[in-house]
Amino acid sequence: MSSPDYSKGVAYAHGQYLPIGQASIPMTDWGFLRSDATYDVVTVWDGAFFRLDAHLDRFFRSCTRWRLDPGLTRDQVTATLSQCVRLSGLRASYVEMICTRGQPPWGSRDPRLAVNQFYAFAVPYVWIANAEQREKGLHLMVSDIQRIPAASVDPTAKNYHWNDLTMGLFAALDAGADSVLLVDAVGNIVEGPGFNVFCVSNGVLVTPGEGMLEGVSRRTVIEMAHSLGFEVQQRALPADELRAAAEVFVSTSGGGVLPVTVVDKQAIGDASPGPMTRKLVQTYWDWHTDPAYSLPIDYSL
Repeated sequence: MSSPDYSKGVAYAHGQYLPIGQASIPMTDWGFLRSDATYDVVTVWDGAFFRLDAHLDRFFRSCTRWRLDPGLTRDQVTATLSQCVRLSGLRASYVEMICTRGQPPWGSRDPRLAVNQFYAFAVPYVWIANAEQREKGLHLMVSDIQRIPAASVDPTAKNYHWNDLTMGLFAALDAGADSVLLVDAVGNIVEGPGFNVFCVSNGVLVTPGEGMLEGVSRRTVIEMAHSLGFEVQQRALPADELRAAAEVFVSTSGGGVLPVTVVDKQAIGDASPGPMTRKLVQTYWDWHTDPAYSLPIDYSL
């Protein structure tokens, strides 16, 4: 028998490792039927996890919030993620851990009776912006679609309730933008599909303070900004303030700090990435070599 082809990625499902293209979940899993699941994404860069502890903290916190049990300890999850990366051989990877509700006995709608399931996978690193966009900046549009209110679905616990984000993204892409930002009920910017947003307003770095996922990349930007002596405000961010900002950027595991140079077809600043954005981009990648934030993977095992 030939060895499995792990070159496109590796998944862990139902207690075994297999090529990503062969991974599946049962159609009757409530994770599929009801988006009843949580997940987290950690990246590998130059053969090391970046801020794995922070991602594990949030994953287990999300599991607790949604009353899910992955059935593994932190060390076991770490070992599983590491093995996915190790088998793939990838030195730059996008690594996801998932816990689904599973399925209760047939005929029951009692989620307490479901057997929760843990899945994981490692695939080549995912950039949400191409090389030109990373250099020249993204074009975002502010949608009039409201993000699901926090009173309905807690945004600080990761979830797959993305229909509002997806519909907003359709409209933005159809209008020629690269991505979208959603607002809350009073028109304040909240977040985009898979990223948080920042702007430089009157010399201060501003990011929405509530109603969105508190991303690990967002946390990293705030910590970097403090280390560089930049003032940071976490507060309501009206859409008009964002449009008038001197600089705008987004933060995401799919690329770190990504500049935004157009919002709603209006140039931000001089339509090029600003000095604070560029400094944070450089610092973000510099921090990847800091042992305080990285966990090397042993590929020899």
